[in-house]
Amino acid sequence: NYEREVWWVPIDILRYRKNNGRIRTDVITYEKNCSPLLEDSPEAQKILGTFLIREDPERTKELKRLIQKDGQSEPAIITCDGFLINGNRRKVVFEQLRKEFPGEECYKRMKVVILPGKNDEGGPPTKVQIQELEHRLQLRREGKSEYSGINKALSMRANIEMGISLEQQLHDDPTFDVLPPKEFNNAMEAERMKYLVPLACVDRYLCYLGREDLYTTVQAGTGDTEGRWQAFIDYAPFWERLNDERKRLKLGINEDEVGNIEDAAFKIIRARELPGLPKAHDIMRKLPQLMSKKNSKEELFKLVDIKLDLPKEYMVDANGEEKDHREIDKFWRAKNQEKITRHVKKAREYYEYKKEKETPVILLGDALKKLNHDDMHPESVAISELQTAMQLAEKIAQRADELKTEFYRLYKNVNKIIRNSEIDK
Repeated sequence: NYEREVWWVPIDILRYRKNNGRIRTDVITYEKNCSPLLEDSPEAQKILGTFLIREDPERTKELKRLIQKDGQSEPAIITCDGFLINGNRRKVVFEQLRKEFPGEECYKRMKVVILPGKNDEGGPPTKVQIQELEHRLQLRREGKSEYSGINKALSMRANIEMGISLEQQLHDDPTFDVLPPKEFNNAMEAERMKYLVPLACVDRYLCYLGREDLYTTVQAGTGDTEGRWQAFIDYAPFWERLNDERKRLKLGINEDEVGNIEDAAFKIIRARELPGLPKAHDIMRKLPQLMSKKNSKEELFKLVDIKLDLPKEYMVDANGEEKDHREIDKFWRAKNQEKITRHVKKAREYYEYKKEKETPVILLGDALKKLNHDDMHPESVAISELQTAMQLAEKIAQRADELKTEFYRLYKNVNKIIRNSEIDK
């Protein structure tokens, strides 16, 4: 609650932070492949700037046009030693404009608010406070570039690891903070399923491919048309069910089958696109149904035999350097897409055929079996779920009466037709 002055400072003394959530995937992947980025070095600053340009080029162009027309409307926020907490894209744009218009003084400086230093009142912000500030500023979405899905997930998890709970992060967002407690909790669970669970699936996928921390192979930015992040969002709910014994058994899946299911899912996601089939994320949505039928499940389990590796000539270039992982994935898909497509199509056919055979009588029989299931003990229902159980039982009874009335009407009509035909004879 302290009003601070806005300073007009040379852009050369402003520096990018590698912990900026917008470029988190690029930084983690680079440091895994190459070496740690030393923020103070000019080389690291150039690399971080490249990441920011690549993250959302269209938004950067839009911001550039706005600054050329109206100038910088909002000051950036920096630490006392010049690291940007927000305003990273603005610095990128100012650097571009300074190169294009070297004689224009207005592109050589930026408006900033400077946070306190060691000898200032209140002292410098902690790392946690910087993360909180960046998070809150990002939630003020007007005119700002959205984080890509995986960058948001990584930032969300990093905040939790620093002690900023998911609940606290959502309370910082006015979209969620105004919700009643029950709706807020539902929203918090939805955010967990949209970001944190898919991210855990991504980590297992990258480990499975021997690419730990190479997040850009999954999504390289907000405009990445070849990314796989959406497939993990659609796979995540199924993974949650596989880890819940009761839900898994309802699907007819044994614990020792979980590994084969994930192997098949990851190979479909790696292929991403298959001839004559929906994209991987659509297949992931249908995966629970496909795995719930014996024949279709067995067909998908045949994907386990497909090898992850490729011959060396597909993995390295003429200089013996390893090729880009996305290029390797394209070669892998070309080599294996016929087999993957065949098994996925066959699994879908088995499921659709089974679905066609589920006549009303078969469905009614299955419903009766579930109602007479050995686990159907009313006394085992939790107190908090008794009202829901009563409502469901009432709806089942109502639906049963509706069906009984309809079947009786049809039965009477058929008997009437039979009697009339006998009279005609």
